[in-house]
Amino acid sequence: MQFSVGFKKYFSNTGWLFFERILMMIITLFVGVYVARYLGPSRYGLLSYSVSFVIIFSAITTLGLDNIVVRDLVKNERERDELLGTTFTLKLAGSILLLGVLAVRFTTNDSFTNLLIFIIALSVIFQSFNVITFYFQSKVLSKYAVYAQVISGISAAIIKLLFIHFKMGLEYFAAIMIAENIILAIGLVSIYIKQKLSIFNWKPKFSLAKRLLRDSWPLILSGIAVSIYMRIDQIMIKNMLSTEAVGNYAVAVKLSSAWYFIPMVITSSLFPAIINAKKISEELYYKRLQKLYDLMTWLAIGIALPIAFLANDIIKFLFGAQYCNAGSVLRIHIWAGLFVFLGVASSQYLIAENYTRISFFRTFLGAIVNIVLNIIFIPKYGINGAAFATLISYFISVFSIVLIPKTYKNSILMFKSLSLIGGPKRVLQR
Repeated sequence: MQFSVGFKKYFSNTGWLFFERILMMIITLFVGVYVARYLGPSRYGLLSYSVSFVIIFSAITTLGLDNIVVRDLVKNERERDELLGTTFTLKLAGSILLLGVLAVRFTTNDSFTNLLIFIIALSVIFQSFNVITFYFQSKVLSKYAVYAQVISGISAAIIKLLFIHFKMGLEYFAAIMIAENIILAIGLVSIYIKQKLSIFNWKPKFSLAKRLLRDSWPLILSGIAVSIYMRIDQIMIKNMLSTEAVGNYAVAVKLSSAWYFIPMVITSSLFPAIINAKKISEELYYKRLQKLYDLMTWLAIGIALPIAFLANDIIKFLFGAQYCNAGSVLRIHIWAGLFVFLGVASSQYLIAENYTRISFFRTFLGAIVNIVLNIIFIPKYGINGAAFATLISYFISVFSIVLIPKTYKNSILMFKSLSLIGGPKRVLQR
């Protein structure tokens, strides 16, 4: 790739993010295997169901602000304290709203399941401090956030292993999420202070909040839609099949989605470069987008092929015979990663162009398709049906923007990345 000298900074930033994600993927996978084996399919399924339930509703707390705040910090660093203060306040308010919503028992869940859900939801409050990572992203200094994330992740892993050793109950594994987010919040604040900055200088502004929410409201709805079509399958499996089925499905999804950090790391680190490319020329802008899509596509295929062939052996080796039904799910679900990789990359394009309504349209469409297909496929094909529903809905969601004239050119770039000859050739070109 032909990039400017300054672009090396972005790759250095990407390297730090990859280091953190790969390290945490290894630790999370290693410890996650022990947790799944200890809890068994039924209890592990109940924990996964509770996490999925909270994640669907916690989309309220993100408010679709993440990339918008990074974008605004890149454009105008002088508004740093106002942007961070306003975003923190909005996210904290969203977290409190989430607790209020989940306190109302509007499901048929038993009291223990509701307790697990509420414990997990408490952890979301402390995620408000993650706004500090937006500042480091905008300055292409993600290594500082990595320090805090690694410490919190390792701490949580150690606590899980201790809980397994002392044979603790399921509610304790839910509470680990609170401890992890508290440790992360303390770490981020400490590192922020070491940069000679202070959270006490944050200044929430009502007018800025209105402006941010005006830009982000389609992304709020989009975030809810994303959460639904990434997690609704586990909720529907529990209601239509059993918690044991959720456990088998969850371990397959855990392995399949373990790789989703790759497009997130690459795109979040290169996002400032893509924005700057548009300032230089449209040609450079679309050239970088094409290379990004090519890279995403063939990274995803390179991951999916070997895992699809070895799915049953991988599940048996890692989780044991009690999760034998997860192998066929993994073989199907791993291919959804191709569309996740492209979807994450193209979402950056939609934000750069301020096409937030289009972003909402495609994720809402994906959520609807996923729910409908789950209703049809799960009774007929069980947990394999849920995997097929996910795969199809992801494809429809990502490529639906080909139907919109102003995003047609970008869609062609994504289709070109699927070329068996052109895609790999462009990836290897300098």
